[in-house]
Amino acid sequence: MPPQAAAASPQGDCCRHGQLPRWHGDAGAEALPFYVPLRKRLSVDGKSPAPRICIWECDGEAGDITCDIVAAPFRRSCSARMTMQPPAPFFRTMTPPPPRPQRVLEEEEEQQEARRPGKAIRKGHRSYGLMLNLQLGISYSVGKSSALPFKKLLASDFDPREKVWTRFPPEGSKLTPPHHSIDFRWKDYCPAVFRHLRKLFGVDPADYMLAICGNDTLRELASPGKSGSCFFITQDDRFMIKTVKKAEVKVLIRMLRSYYEHVRLHKSTLLTRFYGTHCIKQVGCPKVRFVIMGNFCCSEYKIHRRFDLKGSSHGRTIDKTERKIDETTTLKDLDLDYAFRLQRFWYEELMKQIQMDCVFLETQGIMDYSLLLGVHFRNDLSVSKIGLSQPMALPKSTGKRKSFEGGGNFCEQCFMETGCKERDLITESRRPFVQLGMNMPAQAERSSKRMLDKFLLNERHLFIAAPSGGPCDVYLFFGIIDILQDYDITKKLEHAYKSFQVNPGRISAVDPKLYSRRFQDFIRRVFVKQQH
Repeated sequence: MPPQAAAASPQGDCCRHGQLPRWHGDAGAEALPFYVPLRKRLSVDGKSPAPRICIWECDGEAGDITCDIVAAPFRRSCSARMTMQPPAPFFRTMTPPPPRPQRVLEEEEEQQEARRPGKAIRKGHRSYGLMLNLQLGISYSVGKSSALPFKKLLASDFDPREKVWTRFPPEGSKLTPPHHSIDFRWKDYCPAVFRHLRKLFGVDPADYMLAICGNDTLRELASPGKSGSCFFITQDDRFMIKTVKKAEVKVLIRMLRSYYEHVRLHKSTLLTRFYGTHCIKQVGCPKVRFVIMGNFCCSEYKIHRRFDLKGSSHGRTIDKTERKIDETTTLKDLDLDYAFRLQRFWYEELMKQIQMDCVFLETQGIMDYSLLLGVHFRNDLSVSKIGLSQPMALPKSTGKRKSFEGGGNFCEQCFMETGCKERDLITESRRPFVQLGMNMPAQAERSSKRMLDKFLLNERHLFIAAPSGGPCDVYLFFGIIDILQDYDITKKLEHAYKSFQVNPGRISAVDPKLYSRRFQDFIRRVFVKQQH
């Protein structure tokens, strides 16, 4: 078909191009004997009918063009799209659910709050005013230090006299904002050093301020020990605030330089992580000194059992029956009826780090510390063995990776949770990593409860008996706490008094060197190395 005939064919019958086949050559000259065909247009089979579509076929040297009309069901030609109106959108009418009664919402919030440890500090609570003063002081101290350039620490920064007093009047001042609390004074101990420690531990200043001073209130925990200290915890469970005595503050400031060097050199240390030391003096009230530290049991996993382990036996049990023991109960040495089997790598790392931390505490004259151990039972079988009824999913390993947080290198192992539906379980968007003292996989083997070996008969230390029953898969969380007690005159008198009643090796108040050796020996019996 000649070009004139092609020009006579209606352009509306073309698919998209709507153009005629082109012939190459100079204007007015005789056409060249070859033809460059256009791309072939094909229709797609379907089910519903549609307007016709032209298919151009260019065959042969003469450039014969044929036009076939076929039924193209779903993909329409450009001309059809332009002529046909799109179908009206279809909206599905849904009736919104009725609003939930306010009473039901309040009951759910109360139940959720009751499941969390501690009691929320709200207006009317006895510690409400103290919490307001604490939040004002923290926001002022951290905000002020963050505005200054980060400098290298000097020897003067560790001076015990390096402390800053700030007055917070209710009407405000040039440095402090107005507030609704009473007039108080705020003391900040060695602010430059603790700023470096927070950076060393990987704590962001904004997250630190938001967790403590944000809209979410703090929660007050029941004191598990005999010290009479008050414990507060943030809503995200990352930070704990503990009231301390004046002597404990002196111990911390005295060993602050050595502590800083120890945690800087040993990234996997199990010692308590201190983030700040402060003091509040309200008008007409005694001074309240406190430290802010990390929470070893902060995890997406639910902690089912907590133990406070010292390695001594005198008075190291709780006065509760099995039915009254729950997730918030802190058990002691004689209540421990498990031996935890660790992989060879983690066992060796744990023993090495425990030895280094105990040597440090021994050189600083510290005693009466303990290992805080949290246990999460991983599967339904383990839960049934300890009498818990909540279902849990079993995380599974997905590989290994490296972490360089704070400039340190330590091995990690990532875990992905599958099928997690409970609130206390980890979500798929978060992948907790394994490091020493955090998310450590182990097997808990039930032991004959409160069994002692020949060493304890000689009043030396405890013993974890041979296992009875199958092992339970667990995750372990632990760290060394209460590291601010030195062997002062009070502890020496306690040791002398109790030595008349029981064997001196069974009591907690002993010489730091003996305490360190007994503590390490006890840890070697709690944690066992796997044979394969």
